[in-house]
Amino acid sequence: MRKTILTFGLIAGLLAGVPLFAIVVLYRGAPPENGMLIGTLIMLVALSLVFVAIKRRRDAELGGVIRFWPALGLGLAISVVAGLVYAAAWEVTLAVTQLDFGTEYAKAYLAQGQAKGLSEAELAKLAAEMEDFKAMYAKPLYRFGITLSEILPVGLLVSLVSAALLRNPRFMPARRS
Repeated sequence: MRKTILTFGLIAGLLAGVPLFAIVVLYRGAPPENGMLIGTLIMLVALSLVFVAIKRRRDAELGGVIRFWPALGLGLAISVVAGLVYAAAWEVTLAVTQLDFGTEYAKAYLAQGQAKGLSEAELAKLAAEMEDFKAMYAKPLYRFGITLSEILPVGLLVSLVSAALLRNPRFMPARRS
């Protein structure tokens, strides 16, 4: 089972991390218009390998039956490995591109505040919060944790849905030849 976790986790992490790198290089650090949506969809597609791995284990190794908790555990383990690879890919992206994401994010967030018509006092408060964010985001462990918090909820959701569906042996049963 360790091989399954590592294989599917590494592939899922790369499927999420490589497009992340490509998008940063393509857009030169400025997030695309729907960057959060695009990123979440990429993570969802990459983490669909959780479903594939659980189904494969159920059908090939367990005779077509898997219980909810073991399926969930397998999905979560794959999601954690994928998350670690994804977070490492983000760190590599920042190092290679020399992107100061904290500053870019703070600028974009402040511009949103100005576009919403926030008062000077509210903008000053927001600017102070963004300065705190930039200082914290410059710390690699904090940044790594933030990056993990982007992908792990998606992995949890995919793992829950996959375990719930695949615990039923009649759902997508194995084909017998």
